Amino acid sequence: MATPDKSAAVAEIKQKFENSNAAVVTAYTGLTVAQLKNLRRSLGENAQYRVSKNTLTKIAASEAGVTGLDEYLQGSTAVAFVTGDPVEAAKGLRDFAKEHPALVIKGGFLEGKALSAEEINKLADLESREVLLAKLAGGMKASMAKAAATFQAPLLKFARTTDALRSKVEQGGAGESAPAE
Repeated sequence: MATPDKSAAVAEIKQKFENSNAAVVTAYTGLTVAQLKNLRRSLGENAQYRVSKNTLTKIAASEAGVTGLDEYLQGSTAVAFVTGDPVEAAKGLRDFAKEHPALVIKGGFLEGKALSAEEINKLADLESREVLLAKLAGGMKASMAKAAATFQAPLLKFARTTDALRSKVEQGGAGESAPAE
């Protein structure tokens, strides 16, 4: 029979899974409390890093409909629940793991799909959502400017031709005088 404490912990973890669009499972053996505090701070406001028991996390993940994490929930485990940009959180974890080799990324999930550690590292290699949106906007602006220039070209050519004809008529008309009788 489950104790009230364990039931509450499962309910809390289940809620975190349901409210997250991604989660990254890590092994943290060998990290100090201060290093874990720095890791939590480096993840920012869009991710929560939580140390939890594997059995409780498995039950919560199953209840939340998250599959494919059981193989990663062995040994010392902590989960980063990501509510914001998953690329930013993956970069934060990857960069922290480079500085502190004791942190090992085991795997995770993104929008219901299980990810391996390799896939999470590939996710970390992507540019952030803001950068990708800025590049998309820049590309769209350039395309629109090119289209506008294409549409204006015939009008500009017509205006230049008309101006050249007017100049030619004025020059030709200024050299002639009234016909002599």
